[in-house]
Amino acid sequence: MKKIYLDNAATTPIAKEVIDVMQESMSENFGNPSSTHQFGRKAKNLVETARKNIANLLNASAAEIIFTAGGTEADNLILHNAVTNLGVKRIITSKIEHHAVLHTVAFLKDTCNIEVDFVNVLPSGDISLEHLEDLLKKTNKKTLVSLMYINNEIGNILPLKQVCDLCNTYNALFHSDTVQAVGHYTINLQETPIDFMVASAHKFHGPKGVGFAYFKKGFGIQPMFHGGDQEKGARSSTENVHGILGMEKAFVLASNTLEKDKLTMNSLKHYFIDQLLAINSSISFNGQSASNENSSCTILNVSLPVKNELLLFNLDLYGIAVSGGSACQSGSSTGSHVLSEITNPEKEGYTSVRFSFSRYSSKEDIDYVIKQLKKLI
Repeated sequence: MKKIYLDNAATTPIAKEVIDVMQESMSENFGNPSSTHQFGRKAKNLVETARKNIANLLNASAAEIIFTAGGTEADNLILHNAVTNLGVKRIITSKIEHHAVLHTVAFLKDTCNIEVDFVNVLPSGDISLEHLEDLLKKTNKKTLVSLMYINNEIGNILPLKQVCDLCNTYNALFHSDTVQAVGHYTINLQETPIDFMVASAHKFHGPKGVGFAYFKKGFGIQPMFHGGDQEKGARSSTENVHGILGMEKAFVLASNTLEKDKLTMNSLKHYFIDQLLAINSSISFNGQSASNENSSCTILNVSLPVKNELLLFNLDLYGIAVSGGSACQSGSSTGSHVLSEITNPEKEGYTSVRFSFSRYSSKEDIDYVIKQLKKLI
């Protein structure tokens, strides 16, 4: 059976070059970075070199990068630190954020008595910048804004610079979950002064279980984990050396071909849109996912004018891997909180599918998916 993988927003296949780097590290570089002997020093040097190289790709300094087990931990570390260490009394976020943010904010509201405001989400899935400014004007409490750069379900791109400017105007801190952007879109932290951001290696052809948090220089960090004082005291736990080296390699590879890959994926995505509309002109696209400018080249969220609860199952039988929403919620029976927030009531019975692409996706993949969808719709 043919196998087609179009669920890259959930995770990406690991690049061969990344596997090679990690295999070499596993056999040659097994020292604990906290050990003072030559094996430990070698591991520590490689970790610090990776930190420096990752920082350079973001136009940041190495001291601003903290390695974590992934994006969820990084989001948690930033949000907890903002409240427990930086004096944040109020968080502004949206109802279409990843649950790594929404559930953490809810926890902090209950346990730390912080104020939480939700910025309005437009029918397009975009954040209302006017409402954001109104919320920022509302109080003098120390505020953190937490809005994701690229939505993991509908692909909408936040106007990052405008949000940065608003936060700067009203003296608010700004955290962005950039998991779906790192490795696919250029982020220059000198030009776009985000205070906090996160990354997860498995979203850009690196290994699972490793990521990083960016803390702008000058913000102290209180750890959530205690007992080892690694990461300059910000995150206790022996560093995942092989994972960090794999993430470094994956980020370098992605950055080297970033613009070329964006063009390829955008072309593929719009070819797919044309083919879908040829099947049925009533097919529509959730959020801004059909837009070249306002949506990620990696994500297309399709609303099919049918109710077919077995569609994902049937596509899987044909060897096609896709998602009905966020893979992080694949075991949930509640549906997509993102689509629930923006879906027109007339389309509530429609079946939505998220197709997501990588640099390894091909036109042949799309043609095969279209062939099978013709049978199922």
